[in-house]
Amino acid sequence: MTAPVLLVIAHGSRDPRHAATVHALTARVRSLRPGLRVETGFLDFNAPSVPRVLERLVAQGQQDVIALPLLLTRAFHAKSDIPTVLHEARTRLPRLRVRQAGVLGPSPLLNSALERRLHEAGIRPGDRSSTGLVLASAGSTDPEAIAVIAEIARELRHTGWCSVRPAFASATFPAGFPRTEDAVRALRDEGVRRVAVAPYVIAPGRLPDRIAAGAAGADVLADVLGPAPELARLLLARYDEARRPAARPAALTA
Repeated sequence: MTAPVLLVIAHGSRDPRHAATVHALTARVRSLRPGLRVETGFLDFNAPSVPRVLERLVAQGQQDVIALPLLLTRAFHAKSDIPTVLHEARTRLPRLRVRQAGVLGPSPLLNSALERRLHEAGIRPGDRSSTGLVLASAGSTDPEAIAVIAEIARELRHTGWCSVRPAFASATFPAGFPRTEDAVRALRDEGVRRVAVAPYVIAPGRLPDRIAAGAAGADVLADVLGPAPELARLLLARYDEARRPAARPAALTA
């Protein structure tokens, strides 16, 4: 029996680095599981679009697809945009079976990828006790997504950092979530000797650039998660979860 196609759904960006990073990540996924067909579709800005990918798959005789949102939290895109796009495609393509996998976060693998990027930026385990960490996410107004970021920051506090502060890069800041530069400044005001900023985002673009600009007063700026091996393993884990019988009620029907 042929395994379902894995369709990775990314948001898309006018910044060419975004699509390049997404394709590098899906290439790593393919290398981890040879034989699995992995496709990439974008919601906006980049080609191919999700509907075009699904149409092409059906034309090629592929009828079983697992759509995996390339998202770290379950917010508007995961709850509204992607289900709508998939439902419309299922209506147009009655032979198509689509299951939407869960978003990537939260996951210990994401925390490991974050630690990898911090290590690559120069942070060593012995540095944590004197280093304050800014967990800089893209941001959301969704309460569920906000709660996830806050919980990750709390978890990171128990791994040796002297202080951890979440921050948002988006223009709308929920109560208690500062901008990256505000979080860096607050850690300095606390007397923290060294400040590191960890972007909790997958690919480069406008909001990650805003995080980088806000990290100007920090000592260390880690890279985006990008095609980290932990991230590729997580995509396959979410794919496998969606294939299990318990996940079948999530299949989209006309």
